[in-house]
Amino acid sequence: MRVLLSTWGSRGDVEPLLALALELRAQGVDVRMCAPPDFAERVAEVGVSFVPMGSPVRELVATKPSPVDVAAMLVDQHFDVIGKAAQDCDAVLATGLMPAGVRSVAEHLGIRYVNAGFQLIGMPSLHYRPGPRPGGPFPPDETDLRVLWKIDADRVDALFREPLNTHRTALDLPPVDNVRDHVFTSRPWLAVDPVLWPFPGALGLDPVQTGAWIMPDDRPLPADLVEFLQDGEPPVYVGFGSMQMAGAPDAAAVAVEAVRAQGRRALVSGGWADLALIDDKDDCFAVGEANHRELFRRVAAVVHHGGAGTTTAAALAGAPQVIVPQIIDQPYWAQRVATLGIGAGHDGPTPTVESLSIALESALGDDTTARAKEVSATIRTDGASVAAKRLIAQVSG
Repeated sequence: MRVLLSTWGSRGDVEPLLALALELRAQGVDVRMCAPPDFAERVAEVGVSFVPMGSPVRELVATKPSPVDVAAMLVDQHFDVIGKAAQDCDAVLATGLMPAGVRSVAEHLGIRYVNAGFQLIGMPSLHYRPGPRPGGPFPPDETDLRVLWKIDADRVDALFREPLNTHRTALDLPPVDNVRDHVFTSRPWLAVDPVLWPFPGALGLDPVQTGAWIMPDDRPLPADLVEFLQDGEPPVYVGFGSMQMAGAPDAAAVAVEAVRAQGRRALVSGGWADLALIDDKDDCFAVGEANHRELFRRVAAVVHHGGAGTTTAAALAGAPQVIVPQIIDQPYWAQRVATLGIGAGHDGPTPTVESLSIALESALGDDTTARAKEVSATIRTDGASVAAKRLIAQVSG
């Protein structure tokens, strides 16, 4: 059995697929992955066959092309790259930024297709409003969720329907009227922990919530990092992952000064925001690529952007969190950690020393620290295994 895993997005869209790939491989499945070229080295580290797809994500984030151009590029890549990579596969599982075209390739090849997501923002439901998409704000006085979700579907169609149906016509496939629902199918998978993001129900969909797909990691921490950790009280980790923090150019200085205001040492992770140490004082340490599962167990708190993977990793480690949300699902994660009592959500994407220090003071409190430890015991770690077994059963059946 051979399975193709496909995504286009940041590292948070790639790591969960790698977790699934390892589970599938452990169960005897030949796995191939299509992902942005940014992650070729990371995929190679775990020995998964890799097919680069699309333009580098970091490059596009920096140049900010129009959403219409990005949508057309993605659809073209799905039909071209995945169309070739999936020819000898038995199934394809797609995630990442609106994978319009992957289901069409599977349909053309006569193989199974599964859509999976790592958050619920774009999934229509009568329990919450749609998240932002290109196309402007929603009508300010509209409260009917069915109307709002219809507007959401129209916005997806405006970006993806024309290029999608052009390719479908070339393959003698009928046109698609509702791209969003076509991509999701009636039974999408949710690779989300049910404690961190309980599923309230969807509109016209019957999703499967497998739990988060968590990448196993037994890498030891670098010796100099271990030495820093052992040389004082647990520090506060600061890192914003794949976010470039364009609205907060002084993010490193703000974060370090806020940490110092709490009498704490700091670990500063560069990431795509290129955070760096602001001086040569010995209470700060620059950390590169590291095992988050191990590192987060040894810090006082984690300050981050609110990506699904980082939120789950910190929750699993029992580390209090401060989330400075930037885009899409990140405001939800900020609200959720506050609701659970395992951290604080910063109000808005641009922190100041004062605002971040206030959030940190809350996160570092005894009650929050104790609650984070309590919740950590409830986070599922078998999501990738559940998904792998389910996919094998569907293909075999």
